[in-house]
Amino acid sequence: MAYPTIDFIFLSEEDMIKAGVKDMPACIDTMEEVIKCLNAGDYVMGGENHNSHGSQVSFPKESPFPNMPLDEGDDRRFMAMPAYIGGPFDMAGMKWYGSNSNNKTKGLPRSILTVMLNDKDTGAPLALMSANILSAMRTGAIPGVGARYLAKKDAVVCGICGPGVMGKTSLAAILSACPGIKEVKVKGRGQKSLDAFVEYAKEKYPEIPVIRAVETVEELVKDTDVISFANSGNTDPSTYPLVKGEWVKPGALIIGVSCFELDARYMADNCKLVVDNTALYEAWAEEFPYPSFGANNIIGSKFTDMIHDGIIKKEDMYDLGDIIQGKRPGRESDEQVIVFSVGGMPVEDVAWGKHCYERALELGLGQSLRLWEKPDLA
Repeated sequence: MAYPTIDFIFLSEEDMIKAGVKDMPACIDTMEEVIKCLNAGDYVMGGENHNSHGSQVSFPKESPFPNMPLDEGDDRRFMAMPAYIGGPFDMAGMKWYGSNSNNKTKGLPRSILTVMLNDKDTGAPLALMSANILSAMRTGAIPGVGARYLAKKDAVVCGICGPGVMGKTSLAAILSACPGIKEVKVKGRGQKSLDAFVEYAKEKYPEIPVIRAVETVEELVKDTDVISFANSGNTDPSTYPLVKGEWVKPGALIIGVSCFELDARYMADNCKLVVDNTALYEAWAEEFPYPSFGANNIIGSKFTDMIHDGIIKKEDMYDLGDIIQGKRPGRESDEQVIVFSVGGMPVEDVAWGKHCYERALELGLGQSLRLWEKPDLA
């Protein structure tokens, strides 16, 4: 960059698609490198502990101020998620989004996301990009990394709870990591969304002989090798999909992208418990004082509650990075049940954003924007 002039590029959603943002195998490979960086400690996120998920603005239910936005439904918020990630990425950036469940009445997605990449030394912007697809892909790709290392090699049945965007990207990642899948089951709350998911999956994956909707969590879990909970959720564990231990197939991999409930004693006695980044869950345990699970609806927060209660020891919560790096064992038998918690972190957005940014530069995509010719206040 020819300082002091600063130019950066804007990448629309169409540009991002052309740059390969939907390339799931490449995204899984990228997320595996992210997990390695996390395991090495070569990253920084927000907060004094360097592991904050982000800074969130939540709105009140009522306000005396007429223009104040109100919490009109689930997930009404703004959130900034800054990060730096090293390794092969060596990039700083931030994901920013506003979210409102009522957006759907306007033909908009619930969340509208952008990612800004910045030069790590000067802070100068490098790219501003549409990030709804980017975020969805990196969210799905982490379950793909988990399935690559934790699923049985002969897995044939996949279950998806939640027929939305996260369900679709989770399915794409699991099918990429487990090429032997022959049956897909999906559980949702509305028949319309279930029918749409089944139709979508049949069209996109014609090689899968059986793709069908099921009515209950029990049907979803029984005889299923890899299950991804990618449903929407809130802060009330009594509303989470309930999994009973007697339903779980020996050797199953259960992936918690979103919320589900599973008995702590069952997990302690019968499961290997794995998280995508131990430090993130420790930070959440500070942010959401015990009991963390519920205030944070990710199953890994139940793991830290179990450590607090003395049900398991700290070393009983495995880090996926340790498994990838060969420091600790992954799947130890075809009968072992594994529960894998996916927290989601802005380092993932920055990493996949950099991959797409570099590809966009190679292809000449995007619109060049000038921040300034010469800074007036320098």
